Amino acid sequence: MSMQDRTEAAPPGAGTPPGSAAPAPSGDKLGLALAVIAAAQLMLVLDNTIVAVALPSMQSALGLSDANLGWVITAYALAFGGLLLAGGRAGDLFGRRRVFRTGLVVFTLASLLGGLAGSGEVLLIARVLQGVGAAIAAPTALSLLASTFPAGPARNKALGVYGAMGGLGSVVGLLLGGALTEFLSWRWVMYINIPIAVAVLIGTSVLKEGERDRGKVDVPGALTATFGFGSLVYGINRAGEKGLGDSTTLIALAVAIVLIVAFIAIQRSSRAPMVPGAVVADKSRAGANAVMFLVGAGMFATFYFLTLYMQIVKGYEPMITGLA
Repeated sequence: MSMQDRTEAAPPGAGTPPGSAAPAPSGDKLGLALAVIAAAQLMLVLDNTIVAVALPSMQSALGLSDANLGWVITAYALAFGGLLLAGGRAGDLFGRRRVFRTGLVVFTLASLLGGLAGSGEVLLIARVLQGVGAAIAAPTALSLLASTFPAGPARNKALGVYGAMGGLGSVVGLLLGGALTEFLSWRWVMYINIPIAVAVLIGTSVLKEGERDRGKVDVPGALTATFGFGSLVYGINRAGEKGLGDSTTLIALAVAIVLIVAFIAIQRSSRAPMVPGAVVADKSRAGANAVMFLVGAGMFATFYFLTLYMQIVKGYEPMITGLA
């Protein structure tokens, strides 16, 4: 579901009283607003791949077991995937710019914690918190883009730039992760987020707060979505480690299916759904989301295994691995 659809679906007068929202930026400020949102998207996507190249160095420095090493990636994905819908809904209820800033602060502090980590356990906690911050910031960033840019060519161009940051972030993450790990330290794959996030936070003053949805919190929807998608991510990760025949894997996937089906049913009947019923029932969107899920799963699994293979088996340096 796009934020454009959500804003168009909102009933008239459902937001804040007149005069309570900041005026939309115009002229040069629109360019700055786009730069702020694009930089945030770049940082969040970059974090998916920048860590991959540093995994062997992290394992050596912190004594991570082979089983726990995969959780450096999975912990982030689990928190991010499980809380993404809840983060978007929080922006609708409490103000998108405010929630966006909150997500950035959480992500920044988590990055600092990860860089300072003296044990594998602390690093995994930091990765979970990074996922939480990203889940709060990512959907509100897209929503802010939709509320800042008027519908038409301006918004389409902004969405194009925003989408391009996704592909660029994946590539830059591998290159930057290799360079930072080889020439500085693996800790800098965490620290690098801090100056970017601080710059984005300073720039958020040009963003429009937007209207708030005065509806109620969809607690059943939030719970089923969080635990359903969290179970799905966990089950897929477990399947990669233990195989589809593993009992824990099967239980996690079964729980995910039950909760996601329950979430869809709740959204269709709720008076204040997290996702409008028309969006849930749209087969085209469902198909597109399924395809993107499979593409993302395949891409990040490839990054994970190839970076380990190149460094541990082939003996490549981190910089060469990132370039490869």
